[in-house]
Amino acid sequence: MRPDTPADHIAEAERLLRTAAQYPDDREPMLLRAAAHLELADQRPRAATLYDELLAAHPADPSLIKALKAANLWEYGHEAEARAIIDGLRAAGPLEAAPWRIAAETLESHDELESAHDFFSTALTLLLAPGEEVPYATQSLLFGRHRVRRLMGLGHDAWDELADTLHSAKVPLDELHDPKRLWSLGSSDPGELQAEIARLRAELGTYRTALSRPFPVAVLHWTAAELDELLTAYPALRTEYPSHPEHLTRLEASLRDLYAAGTPNLGIVTGTVPSYEAFAASEAASPSDPNLLPQYATTLASRGRAVPWPPARSAACWCGSGRTYRECHGAA
Repeated sequence: MRPDTPADHIAEAERLLRTAAQYPDDREPMLLRAAAHLELADQRPRAATLYDELLAAHPADPSLIKALKAANLWEYGHEAEARAIIDGLRAAGPLEAAPWRIAAETLESHDELESAHDFFSTALTLLLAPGEEVPYATQSLLFGRHRVRRLMGLGHDAWDELADTLHSAKVPLDELHDPKRLWSLGSSDPGELQAEIARLRAELGTYRTALSRPFPVAVLHWTAAELDELLTAYPALRTEYPSHPEHLTRLEASLRDLYAAGTPNLGIVTGTVPSYEAFAASEAASPSDPNLLPQYATTLASRGRAVPWPPARSAACWCGSGRTYRECHGAA
């Protein structure tokens, strides 16, 4: 049963905190979920403490945590600190969509429409190259910008038209984002009320689709150091991984083949030898068994460890080279 009351949310947060202590490899996503439950329970100072704890531990995605922290702070009276964090995010220019979206929606929710529009636009300029396919995460920036522009009374531009094209619900975005929708809720006209019910159902369907997306079809990635340790301990796996450059080349090729075949929701998970050995022990199997590798990848993905693929060409490459995807594996 999903939590419904503040007490339920607090109980779920406590459960996640206990689980995070037992499974350090999954600590970051579990603490983020715990913080979200604490916010829903109106335990915002405690959620802020969790965000601070995560940031102090050098997280994998500090920009996301800073954006969540800013949104939380603003909700319980710390506007100046929240604004400072949001300004810092803009200056840092993260190459992932989520921090930009959260910061922009925070500004939007506090009627800072011009600033929200600027945030959405800056993010899209940074993350979306002309003519490239729009990654799933980046679509939310297009939809958010479309919504803010409707609230500001601005006409459509090329990005709004792209958002309309990507929107798959029966009710068009212009209707969903119509600023006059609230007036229809007070109408006594059955036709207007029925139209608003249809719009709300379409909006709810979009949210459910986003929330129910299955975890990605995940491909397993090893860093050079982890792969060297893996092959030293389990030389039988050398047939799977002749070399680290070959491993990276095969990984990208596999993802492209899956994409070309129409496989949805692709992702990459990065393994570590200790976590792989722990997984093998839990399955009562030998780490030398290559059949265990895809099961391990699926397990990591189900725990929220997958990075969606393909990334935007201007985003950091999934392989950790420090170059953009366009410069690295996205060059082909």
